[in-house]
Amino acid sequence: MDRRQSAAEAAAVAAAEMFPERETVRRWAPVREDCYTAAAAYLQLTGELEQDEQTGTRRADRQQRVDAVVRQLGAAAQGVDRFYHGDQGALEEAIAVARAVPELVARVTADAARVRRQAAESEYAGYPSVRDGAAAVDEAMVTLSALPADQRGRARVAANELASVAADLSESLAQAPSRTGSARNAIASVTTRLAAVRTRAEGIGPAHSALLREFNAASSADLADNERTSERHIAAAARALAGARAAAAENTPEQALELTTTARGHLADAEQLVDAATLRLAELRAVRDDPRQRAEAVRFRLRDAQMLAVSRGLVPEWGSVLDAQVERLDRVAASLTGRHPDYWAYVNELDTITEFIAGIVERMRKQSPPGQRRG
Repeated sequence: MDRRQSAAEAAAVAAAEMFPERETVRRWAPVREDCYTAAAAYLQLTGELEQDEQTGTRRADRQQRVDAVVRQLGAAAQGVDRFYHGDQGALEEAIAVARAVPELVARVTADAARVRRQAAESEYAGYPSVRDGAAAVDEAMVTLSALPADQRGRARVAANELASVAADLSESLAQAPSRTGSARNAIASVTTRLAAVRTRAEGIGPAHSALLREFNAASSADLADNERTSERHIAAAARALAGARAAAAENTPEQALELTTTARGHLADAEQLVDAATLRLAELRAVRDDPRQRAEAVRFRLRDAQMLAVSRGLVPEWGSVLDAQVERLDRVAASLTGRHPDYWAYVNELDTITEFIAGIVERMRKQSPPGQRRG
């Protein structure tokens, strides 16, 4: 039993170190405890037998005690066998992996040192990606080298981390030569996009003026600052683009790429602001020309939802809720009064009703028909 326990214990420890997520130690703990209990019973019995031998006495239950301890030892040994053979593949894998850790550490360390030398000697050593990658490799190497030799589980994790950052550094070195071309293309692309956004931005003022002339002032109140804000984003994009050109001229293409990314972000914000005004104008004109079309589309969705409630037997639960939306639609339609009706409020209320109906439909589709529900 002791030999079996020692072998299983070594395997369980290796599994805990190499694959802690498998919780091997948790399964091994009660088996090990049975071994300790059996061993304690055995030691107590042998002590008693030695004492009897010295005193020349013989206990009446001696044979029964011996038989019980033998059975306890046998049961404990069988428990060890069941544990080991029940998970033998995983345990042997853990032992093999643990034994391979020193070789893994040596190999990964040598590979990382080689890549680190390449980075130091590279003409691209000053690139941020290479510089940051080299720093990450240095840190990972220090972490790995500081671990005690007997902590193989932590060493394996640290070695894998070192291998990962070394691979990243190697990739950065491989990509570095193409950065100049990438930066050149990015600058050209952003230059074109900046010109296009400037042209589109020229329409935001006229679009906002048309909104104020043709519609209720509340219909465009949220767009009042769009022109100024879009101008700020365009100006910021232009500054970032100028910085990218300067960085490219100084042979720092990665910085140029970062700046073009910044410029694209500002241009995307500017485009949203510009489009908001022109799209709002087009949408409100379409609603003004035919207000019923939008409302009828919502009524169609509502009728579909009511039919779904009927077909699934959910009218008692959802019928009154859906019927209330009919009245809600009627109130929205009646709100278009006066010389300058608030078409934007009309659109928003219809959209709110549409979202509400969609939410009910989704909930009904997830429900089982009443006859199929469990109590």
